[in-house]
Parts: sequence; structure tokens; C-alpha cells
Amino acid sequence: MAELLELLTPRLQHQADQLLAGLQGQQQWNPRLPVALLNRCWLQLQVVAVADLARNLPPDPSGDAPELVRFRELRRQGLDHLAAQEQCWLEFGREPCSEALQRFWRAQERGNHGWTLSRYLDLLNRYRHQLEHDGPTPLPLLVLARSGSGEAHGVVWLWPSSPAMRHTCA
Repeated sequence: MAELLELLTPRLQHQADQLLAGLQGQQQWNPRLPVALLNRCWLQLQVVAVADLARNLPPDPSGDAPELVRFRELRRQGLDHLAAQEQCWLEFGREPCSEALQRFWRAQERGNHGWTLSRYLDLLNRYRHQLEHDGPTPLPLLVLARSGSGEAHGVVWLWPSSPAMRHTCA
């Protein structure tokens, strides 16, 4: 992911530096905190507020359906595939389990570049954690996957002292 930061043009680096500078000194979580979205195809850096992130980059919640979460839990406990499926059918009903699985596979076919609800929530939790701790505050940069690719969206944390953010003069 570090090599992707090399794509930041001087203009994008300057924009990121300004965002980072504005973040320093923030100590309270608020919905206006910035998140940067890097579109590598157009070399554009879009800035959205935390409150608008899910609207601009909707996470895929289909894998977090209770039926699928329970199925994975049963598999981790050692049940074979069929026994776990039957247990889920008993707990949730056959039709809801089938619908949850269909929603999940439709989302996989559409492609969401791995941007799941759990990755989204992890990003928010880490951002809050970093903000509330002493020291510099990083800026989350979501490196968007190219359309039609099998890539996942990446998350890079830009720090004020990050080498990728330094300007060099020749």
C-alpha cells in the first residue's frame, strides 16, 4: 500500500498536508472529521466528513447478517457445513437463511471491493481511538480500488511526519 502513496501528486500531498494540519489539536470525536478518498484513476482526493462516509462509500452489510454470523460461529465451534446450516435453519428459519445467503452472493457479484460493514466500523473505531490518544492524529486515506478490478479498497493512515507527506526541493 505504501507504493500507492507515491501516486500523490504535489497538489494532492499539499491537500493531505492541510487536512493533517487541521486534525492536529482535535481531541474530541465529531461527525465533521475528515476522511480522504483517493481515486487513483483520476488522481483525485475527495474529502468527506465521517458522518457522510457511509453515504459516499456504502459498506456492504450482507456478510454481517445474523444468520451468516451464526453459521460462521457454528463452523468455528467444529460443526460441519451441513450441521451448521441445519442449526441455522432451526434458529432463524430456512427462508431467512436462504435470503441472507442470496443477499451476500448478490453483493459479492456486484463487487464492493471488500468494503464491508466490519471494515467500515473498524476504520471508525481506529480513527476515534487515534484521535483520543495523546500525540499526533493520523488522517485515514481510503485508496479506492479500480472499477471492475478484483482489488479491495485499501486504508492507509497518513501521519504528520510520514515520509510520503514530506515535500522535497531539488
